[in-house]
Amino acid sequence: MATLPSTLDELRQQIDQLDSQLVEILAKRAALTAKVGQYKSQVGLPIYVPEREAELIKKRRQQAKQSGVPPILVEDLLRRIMRESYHTQHVNYLCTNPSIKKIVVVGGAGALGRIFVDMFRRSAYTVVVLEQHDWPQADEMFADAGLVLVAVPIKLTEAVIAKLTTLPRNCILADVTSTKQKPLLAMLKAHQGPVLGLHPMFGPDVASLVKQVVVVCHGRGADDYAWLLQQITMWGAILQVCEADEHDAAMAFIQVMRHFCSYVMGAHLATENPNLKQLISLSSPIYRLELAMVGRLFAQDPTLYADIIFDNEASVDLLGKFAQQFNQGLDLVATKNKGEFIKRFLKIGSWFGDYAKQSLVDSKKLLLKADDDRTWSE
Repeated sequence: MATLPSTLDELRQQIDQLDSQLVEILAKRAALTAKVGQYKSQVGLPIYVPEREAELIKKRRQQAKQSGVPPILVEDLLRRIMRESYHTQHVNYLCTNPSIKKIVVVGGAGALGRIFVDMFRRSAYTVVVLEQHDWPQADEMFADAGLVLVAVPIKLTEAVIAKLTTLPRNCILADVTSTKQKPLLAMLKAHQGPVLGLHPMFGPDVASLVKQVVVVCHGRGADDYAWLLQQITMWGAILQVCEADEHDAAMAFIQVMRHFCSYVMGAHLATENPNLKQLISLSSPIYRLELAMVGRLFAQDPTLYADIIFDNEASVDLLGKFAQQFNQGLDLVATKNKGEFIKRFLKIGSWFGDYAKQSLVDSKKLLLKADDDRTWSE
């Protein structure tokens, strides 16, 4: 028994050596992925290639199985490593349309606008930022512009677009607002040239555009702005084409209802004033994630979320119907009608279909990560 401590120390030293080798291997891999990024930028290849990623993971999973290592462990490690490698490839990009003399980003100093300013400059475009105090020089700034991108708060978007009546005829007018019908109509009215509606489905805190979704709502002159969509794809983003009315209807569920529910949950917690630290310490990973999503909302700009919720025309009707569902559910609890609750539960589950089972698998991965991040200080 006296030899056990020394044996344990020896085993730990061997583990430390292997961990050190892992770090060295990761450093070598990062150096290689940086070179890959440089090559892609030179030849115009997109940073994110789904087929290549899927092939790599498939091969390593097979190798893991043959080596007696859990394939899911290897996949988790690889996905985390690849996410970091995409960031190391976040350098410069090939310019898909060198003939563009200038890009003007209206609101380019804002949180979302800055991302596009940076990405266009990384792609070798000349970019000019137009802010509120620059409007007296706007006509001069718009001269020779090949693209004018509107990236201002939702409540200002239509008013700003209404001013853009003197753009060059062949200039592309686009916006990145989270509603699409009204801005797209406003752009088509103000400008006779190419028009495009975009909605980046990410916030200003993203490390890169790899795997980020950008919704595309076609307006006018698709051939003229094909280079812009190609450029966004080259940055690693995933394009999802959608009609403007379909987009706004979907956003009522994706954004309005989700954000409003988080707002109400946060309001209720603040009113009831439970011990927040205790709630966190007692929660399982799934509840910690749900609480984190609520807390995350209140760490951001309230004006942004007020605009998203208040400016969608479907908000009141949709939230009213949601309130009815809530009250119906509450009535089942108040009357202790478990049978009806279970009946409705099963009916809802059938609506979700196979997605419910897939969600169970996907959420387990998130829960393992949440559990790994838990610290005793909590």
